[in-house]
Amino acid sequence: MRIRALRDADLEAVLRLNDESVSALSPLDADRLARHRGEASHLVVCELDDAVAAFAIAYAPRASYDSANYAWHTARFDDFLYLDRVAVSKDFRRRGIASALYNHLEAAAVPHGRMVCEVNSSPPNEESLAFHDARGYRRIGYLRQADGHETVMMEKPL
Repeated sequence: MRIRALRDADLEAVLRLNDESVSALSPLDADRLARHRGEASHLVVCELDDAVAAFAIAYAPRASYDSANYAWHTARFDDFLYLDRVAVSKDFRRRGIASALYNHLEAAAVPHGRMVCEVNSSPPNEESLAFHDARGYRRIGYLRQADGHETVMMEKPL
């Protein structure tokens, strides 16, 4: 398993992975991915068995990112690393990939003092909520999204 920066050759795989998990994430097209590449502080993939098995996108403070979730955290914290999304291929789940990505990004978040994210809470993404709880994330608020679903906002002090 290897975590590395996104390369041009990974773009198609990342878009496919996002589509597989779009019910837990927001949609992602090539233009939006290009904007992430230009603005995100971390855009990484996890390579396993010569395949892109997962990816993650994270933002540091003061980015020009137009996410309501990012804005919610920006209004509350001066410093943080915001985990925008993580997607793991269905073919590679239960192999510790999400944990490895979180370990990587939490290490990058240490200078910021915390990592923040959100998880769908209505309807609930029970698997993700349990994962975050087990990693020491705490629930710090809720945000109703434009489409009507609700997310629980989470923080892990580091």
